[in-house]
Amino acid sequence: MSDIAFTGVSKTYPDGTTAVHNLDLRIESGSFTVFVGPSGCGKTTSMRMINRMIGPSTGTISVGGRDISRLDPVKLRLGMGYVIQNAGLMPHRTVVDNVATVPVLRGQSRRAARRDALEAMDRVGLDHILAQRYPAQLSGGQQQRVGVARALAADPPILLMDEPFSAVDPVVRTELQNEMLRLQAQLHKTIVFVTHDIDEAIKLGDHIAVFGPGGYLQQHDVPRTVLAQPATDFVAGFVGRDRGYRELSFRPADTVPLRELSTVTPEEIPAIRLEKGEWRLVVDRAKRPMGWIDATGVEGVRAGHALADSMAAGGSLFPAGGDLRQALDAAISSPSEIGVAVDDSGAAVGAIVARDVLEQLHRQRTVENAERNRVFFEETR
Repeated sequence: MSDIAFTGVSKTYPDGTTAVHNLDLRIESGSFTVFVGPSGCGKTTSMRMINRMIGPSTGTISVGGRDISRLDPVKLRLGMGYVIQNAGLMPHRTVVDNVATVPVLRGQSRRAARRDALEAMDRVGLDHILAQRYPAQLSGGQQQRVGVARALAADPPILLMDEPFSAVDPVVRTELQNEMLRLQAQLHKTIVFVTHDIDEAIKLGDHIAVFGPGGYLQQHDVPRTVLAQPATDFVAGFVGRDRGYRELSFRPADTVPLRELSTVTPEEIPAIRLEKGEWRLVVDRAKRPMGWIDATGVEGVRAGHALADSMAAGGSLFPAGGDLRQALDAAISSPSEIGVAVDDSGAAVGAIVARDVLEQLHRQRTVENAERNRVFFEETR
């Protein structure tokens, strides 16, 4: 078992600063728990106390039911993966030897450790051609993947991650987040992930621990509950005014109807007639969306302007199996106010209308309220 428990844990530094205040928290084995909060709220300190890089002033931390203060700190750390911002790679070692660091420290032969390192690289999507390169020869995203591979190489049951993706650009950050979700679905590690980004916390965590000023734990719950029912005014303010919109990502959109979608291929544009305010989705021969065009755009094409200059950006697409947040975003981000649903091949299969999304939300909440009332009356009967 690799569950983690904080019992009455506080950390006060010699200058009197209290970083963590009386923390009681249980992290279930195999869960992905995100510590989130503003700078200086104690989230990183709490995580670093798990592997004894920082010692608590009071209280007890246990891993798998064992008090970690009674364990050898080196052995404890070698049994946990650790990923930090900017990867923290050793610049004088090749990628494969960076990844093999912990297995070698645990007594594995260098040949066997490198073999396991290559397997870890496979897990995080790193090509073996990078194995003999040095960190300086990699992109920021590749370096972070190496850091994750190094943490996984010894197959630890616990993975600690301290703002690992905050130093990369938004596109790479999204890719790395998706990679972590894929890995967790396969490996089922006990992951403690620190971030100050509430969107990252909601996307990654199956549980969120929100820390506030003074090192107080404000709320620990599943993301949907944190968004829908913030425990304190601080949590409500931290998750933001658009927390209702974020909560839509936990609601299925499987019954939102797909309406008929008017499409046109580039070759057909000169022959069509559109009324003012009418839009058509431009698609290629495989029915993949290219953008939207209105009457002004059609006239531009007829006048000899490039199609790309005559189309409006398409907005976000709604993927198969998407949620209500994606459905609503697809509709409201489109210049035509019509979202485009696509299948696994990327082909357009129907239209999403914002009104239908909101009606679906209303139906779901009506059912939830009825169930809540039923449970209440049964308990008070």
